[in-house]
Amino acid sequence: MVDEVKEEYYTVAFNIISNVGAAKSLVMEALYAAKEGEFKEAQEKLEESKQFFREGHKMHKSLIKREANGEQLQFSLILMHAEDQLMSVETISLLVTEIIELYKLSK
Repeated sequence: MVDEVKEEYYTVAFNIISNVGAAKSLVMEALYAAKEGEFKEAQEKLEESKQFFREGHKMHKSLIKREANGEQLQFSLILMHAEDQLMSVETISLLVTEIIELYKLSK
């Protein structure tokens, strides 16, 4: 039973990492597109990145709900890494969105 729970947490953590990693890649692609003046492409990349971020956030939220309902979660380095990636991508997304607006003003 313990191994099944641990495996489940690892699966959730890796899914968070995978989704937010895809989101981060798309956000950076959006930045590079905007730098070249391709603002429509940049906006499309940002929108696509939000879908991946939402999926990662949804998985993270499922763990929070479980703990709020009284389940004792076993934290691990991999789960902490997933949370770190989630927070980093959120920050990067906000900053890139603002940088893209600055690129628009300079073109």
